[in-house]
Amino acid sequence: MDTIVFATNNEHKVEEIKSVIRGRYDIISLNEAGIAIDIPEPHATLEENATEKSSTIYRLTGKNCFSEDTGLEVEALNGAPGVKSARYAGEGKSPTDNIAKLLEELLGKKNRKARFRTIISLIINNSEYRFEGICEGAITEEPKGNLGFGYDSVFVPSGSSKTFAEMELEEKNKFSHRKKATVKLASFLSGFGKK
Repeated sequence: MDTIVFATNNEHKVEEIKSVIRGRYDIISLNEAGIAIDIPEPHATLEENATEKSSTIYRLTGKNCFSEDTGLEVEALNGAPGVKSARYAGEGKSPTDNIAKLLEELLGKKNRKARFRTIISLIINNSEYRFEGICEGAITEEPKGNLGFGYDSVFVPSGSSKTFAEMELEEKNKFSHRKKATVKLASFLSGFGKK
């Protein structure tokens, strides 16, 4: 089975991706690959940050790898927090701080429309390929549920009345932006090298 390094140490993300990609590829985290570095995300777009992470790992290891960058884009906040989603309340702040800041910014706003957007950057045999997944939805007035991570407790995907944090992984995957991008990645990988 071919091994692909997933440029993250976020076990939630690894679990989500592994639940979609099964079979031919063994997905391992940075930790499992013995890589202990914090890859900077200095860019203004999800695309550039995803490429930064995958190209850094490819340079370091020479192994086929992929990375992803995900942002929550809130319509009433002109697309914020976006690329700064993980650091919205400042460097070193917790997801709880990020959620508190987001809800404060949306206080009194009727428009709660938001979307999660994931970009996956795959580097395989020295070439890069990108895949995008989007999940439309809305931000709740207060956190609900204790599953998931990040902004999951305040995001309700379109077509559901539950937040991501109120869903088991199987249900979340029916809507998930990361799942949509991963399905495109899996489809690409399953056909790769068969041409």
